[in-house]
Amino acid sequence: MKGLSFVRHLRHKASNMAFGSLVYNWSLGGTVPDAIIVKITDSWPGNAEQGRWLCGGAFAMGEDHLRMHGECWEPEGVGEGWLVHMHGFEWLRDLRALGGDEARRQAREMVSSWIGCYGAWSHFSWRPDIVGQRVASWIALYDFYGASADEEFQERLRESLARQGRHLSRALPGFEGGLELLYGVRGLIFAGLSFAGRESWLEQGLDMLQQETAKQILPDGGHVSRSPSQLLEALRVFIDVRSGLLAGNYPVPEQIQHTIDRMAQALRFFRYADKGLSVFNGAQEGDSQLIDTVLLKSNAQGRTVQGLPQTGYERLVKGRSLVMVDTGAPPVRPYDRTAHAAPLAFEFIYGRERVFVSCGAHPIDRAWQDVLRGTAAHNTPVIDYRNACEIREDGHMSRRPRAVICSREESRDAVLLEGAHDGYVVLNGITHRRRLYLADHGHDLRGEEAFTCSTGLGRPAEISLRFHLHPKIQASLIRDGQEALLRLSGGAGWRFFHNGGHLALEDSLYLGQGSRPRKTQQLVIYGQMDSDYAQIKWALQREGC
Repeated sequence: MKGLSFVRHLRHKASNMAFGSLVYNWSLGGTVPDAIIVKITDSWPGNAEQGRWLCGGAFAMGEDHLRMHGECWEPEGVGEGWLVHMHGFEWLRDLRALGGDEARRQAREMVSSWIGCYGAWSHFSWRPDIVGQRVASWIALYDFYGASADEEFQERLRESLARQGRHLSRALPGFEGGLELLYGVRGLIFAGLSFAGRESWLEQGLDMLQQETAKQILPDGGHVSRSPSQLLEALRVFIDVRSGLLAGNYPVPEQIQHTIDRMAQALRFFRYADKGLSVFNGAQEGDSQLIDTVLLKSNAQGRTVQGLPQTGYERLVKGRSLVMVDTGAPPVRPYDRTAHAAPLAFEFIYGRERVFVSCGAHPIDRAWQDVLRGTAAHNTPVIDYRNACEIREDGHMSRRPRAVICSREESRDAVLLEGAHDGYVVLNGITHRRRLYLADHGHDLRGEEAFTCSTGLGRPAEISLRFHLHPKIQASLIRDGQEALLRLSGGAGWRFFHNGGHLALEDSLYLGQGSRPRKTQQLVIYGQMDSDYAQIKWALQREGC
């Protein structure tokens, strides 16, 4: 694997040297298209408040802002996440949401500024995934900012789009994978649709999309990354491609529509009653308006399924209670860079209120992302304060479970899920088995954690079983710390019991939305395994019902 990575690195360096040459930049030139011949419309909502920040001279992502200084597109000390956001131009829809002449002028000035600074290839801003996002944004939002502009601006825009389209055609698929490749493919397809005589770009893009569908979209509709948020983004790409083909009066391949149907069903699976997504594998709750729009645009029908066997999730539902369980192993390389080290972790939701939650993810900060991928940031046991999967410095995983298995039994009154994983076996020979039982109209959730060492335990193992609470949940220990009482914001009370170990109430954090962590608490059961078998039982039961 190291040898293969080294060869890829050399090829990547060679490609960058070739792309950066004067000859290559000269070769991107050619005839300037006379017009954008297909009207592709951007379907996705923008954020008017972030549009106001742009008009005031600052980029905005969530609660964070980045002040612009003249024509500086790569300010010093800014991380990759900000640069992708800036150069991708998806913020154009924020200016459209704001509306008005000022927003339109700001959009034109920023597009013109970028063309002036980056008309020739550059290492980062011409990365295929970023080029794909930029080309798609410029084309799909053209009616907002470009249709009423003067002829000089429109000609410069078409010339730049043609240059970027030529580069995409040559650079893809290159070394891209996952969502990055889908972004590049969408941009190439949009460019092929928009300019006369560029049907070859369209055909090239559709061929790559077909290949990536088989690689990235699993039979149950989930994304190979196992991330709900990456599934949402991938589904948007497919919907955009379908919309572009329809706008250009091209037939939509059956595979694209079937894929959209499967993905929409999987997205509904991950959505809770509060309209947000489950917070696993790099996902946050997401923008409910965007999720609504994606599901509406998908035109997919059908009931919400109870399991995604290939993606590796199970959904236990009784009454108003829902338990979402991660029953899969981490995805294979290169799709594991956002994967969490949390086999058999779960979230618990009652009605529209999140009770037990994963700690979440950060949209751009790599240090936060790595911390939040750890086993301790999830509702699952940690053994000897080690992750169940090893996360390397490059973001990929090395040590990982060889097997994550589960079975499910369900009746009218109850549902039982049993699972096991061997992520710790190579460290200490310990296998974790978990049983989750939901009954009594969803008012009784019980868990059993069993730890087995088949090789003979060499030394005692420390166990910490964590239950992270949503920030809106109030918690207190009662009965001399033997039990906990949880109070939901809606007034419902729940009592937490356990058998085995010591119960503690500790600080935690939640990054289910935005980029700033929210303070919260967690229940932790501490125990020690000093023989070849140990067990912890726990229960959460509704009070006064």
